[in-house]
Amino acid sequence: MENPHAERQNVLLQRIIKNADKCTEAILELNRCLEEIIQADAHVKTAADLVTKYRKNVQYNLEASRAAAPPS
Repeated sequence: MENPHAERQNVLLQRIIKNADKCTEAILELNRCLEEIIQADAHVKTAADLVTKYRKNVQYNLEASRAAAPPS
């Protein structure tokens, strides 16, 4: 006759292993989603950098054109 405590421990360990596997799968899915977000953010950052540089160039050219314009 088997030890009932060992049997119960085995059942509990199997549940823990099953839950740990589900948790691992969820973490892997989360990592995949985060990688997608990071890649998308890289494109957004590039666009933001371009817009910032464009704004600075426009500001510089406006100031240069005001300085070069003859007084009215």
